[in-house]
Amino acid sequence: MTIEDQIEQAMIEMFARTHAHFGKAVKGHWYYDNEACPGCGRKVSPMQHKGSDALSLNAYIYRKRGILIGYILCGRCATEIHRAAKRNPGVQIARHDIIETTLGNAYEAHMNKMDA
Repeated sequence: MTIEDQIEQAMIEMFARTHAHFGKAVKGHWYYDNEACPGCGRKVSPMQHKGSDALSLNAYIYRKRGILIGYILCGRCATEIHRAAKRNPGVQIARHDIIETTLGNAYEAHMNKMDA
């Protein structure tokens, strides 16, 4: 199974769980496949997790369109968010705002291409 297949399978599972929890508020899913990290613009890279390289697959509900957007962060942004979550669980940091703006803009650009 390729990494793309694994990501797609994970997105389907995340969408199913999210849809079960939020119902019709979440209508579909989309994967942000840009090589640039949505948090800082650097190239997406693995982070260290328990002594091994790991990718941080995350999802954000873009409420404007009801879409679950999946994305991968660079190691630096993923580590920053994980450390902040340990200090203050459930509290968003400024990096989240940047990520959400980047993903919303990317999804709107994607939809504009689809409409053209």
